[in-house]
Amino acid sequence: MRIGEVAAAAGVDPQTIRFYERRGLLPPPQRDPNGYRAYEDPILPRLQFIRSGQGAGLTLVEIATILDMRGDGVMPCLHVRDLLSTKLRDVRARRAELAALEAELEALINRSDGLNPVDCTDTDVCHIISQTPVTKAPNPPDE
Repeated sequence: MRIGEVAAAAGVDPQTIRFYERRGLLPPPQRDPNGYRAYEDPILPRLQFIRSGQGAGLTLVEIATILDMRGDGVMPCLHVRDLLSTKLRDVRARRAELAALEAELEALINRSDGLNPVDCTDTDVCHIISQTPVTKAPNPPDE
């Protein structure tokens, strides 16, 4: 198959395939005498794996480690599980951060309902935000 056929079958742009090749996620394709890339059918499941990995939040570097392990004959299942567990922890932490931001935004909007723009002082850009107490960033843990 030529790159356009592979791209259409995988639902990606041909530039994506070239990018994956440069990053080492796809093996270098065979070349026809005219220099065109010639792909074998196994390229499609590999592209699907890469896309599914990205859909699960894995980076291309993480996907490359999985492909490398598999290429070395190592079953990467435990490694994949560890990566996914880390992603899940990150998502949960981010969700908590977003919930806190949501509460802060709701509080600002609610406060704005009781404020009058004419009450802004020359030192305030906007007193909805200017009156927000500055939250101190947590101290880094002692080393």
